[in-house]
Amino acid sequence: MKAIWNNQIIAESKDTVVIENNHYFPHDSIKKDFFKPSKMHSTCPWKGKASYYTLEVDGKQNTDAAWFYPEVSELAKGIKNHVAFWKGVEVVKD
Repeated sequence: MKAIWNNQIIAESKDTVVIENNHYFPHDSIKKDFFKPSKMHSTCPWKGKASYYTLEVDGKQNTDAAWFYPEVSELAKGIKNHVAFWKGVEVVKD
């Protein structure tokens, strides 16, 4: 799978985990140069507290477009150290 934003591949992996129609990419498969920490947080009742990244590609920003769970609940242990996308990030089959 590939995650693409602003015509740039920002993550690529053969080992994504699909939960609630979102592909979660292993953290080591993201291209870290495009990811900037965000102050945004949200809470999922069964996964836990999410943290976000803002994407920055070729001078354009996509605020809070990627999220991950620094500490996952027991029910969501399959997405520990994984990142998912929204806000116009295209996830396509490789």
